[in-house]
Amino acid sequence: MGKRIGLFGGTFDPVHIGHLRGALEVAEQFGFDELRLIPSARPPHRETPQVSAAQRLEMVQLAVAGVAPLCVDDREFKRERPSWTIETLESLRAELAAEDQLFLLVGWDAFCGLPSWHRWSELLDHCHILVLQRPDADSEAPENLRDLLAARTAADPHSLQGSAGQIAFVWQTPLAISATQIRQLLGEGRSVRFLVPDAVLAYIHAHDLYRAPN
Repeated sequence: MGKRIGLFGGTFDPVHIGHLRGALEVAEQFGFDELRLIPSARPPHRETPQVSAAQRLEMVQLAVAGVAPLCVDDREFKRERPSWTIETLESLRAELAAEDQLFLLVGWDAFCGLPSWHRWSELLDHCHILVLQRPDADSEAPENLRDLLAARTAADPHSLQGSAGQIAFVWQTPLAISATQIRQLLGEGRSVRFLVPDAVLAYIHAHDLYRAPN
C-alpha cells in the first residue's frame, strides 16, 4: 500500500476556516496520510495578492501547526516561474513511490476553469482530482470538460484505483466564507474573529495587514 496524499493549493489571502475545515473533512473522509496545503507564490490566474507571498505562507503555517494530517508544502516558493499546478505535481511525483496516490482538491469554480490552466490535460497523468462541491455549485461543466468527465468520473469517490487518472465529486459542509469577504471586513476596520484561526488573526493584527490606506 502506498501513501495517500491530498493536495490543496490556493492563494490563501488570507487562509480561513472555510479552507481549513474543508481540508480536514476530506483528509479524514479519505484517510489521507497527509494533506498538504500549497500556497501559490505567483498565482497565474489572478492579480498579485495584497500581502506578500512570504506573509501568506507564514499565515498558512500558523493555521495548520499541530493539526495533523494537515501540513504546508512551500515548493512553489522555490520556483521563479508562475505557480503552475502541473509543475508542482511533476515535482511531487519525482519524490514519491509509484504506488503513492495523489489527490488534487479543487472547488467547483476552479474545476470549471481547468481548461485555462497550463498543460491542464496532463494533470490526471499525475493525480486523481477531487472536486469539492457546495450546495450552490449547480451550474453545468463547460463543454470542453464534458468528454473528460464522462470518461474519467468515478461514481464512488472512495473507489479510486491506481496512483492517478480519475475524477470524483465530494460533498462539502457549506461554510459561506471567502477571503474576499475577510479582506473587505478588515479594510473597513471590522472584526474577523472566528473566521480565521486565532494565530492567523494575531499575525494579521501584528503586521497590520489588509488595512485600507489612509
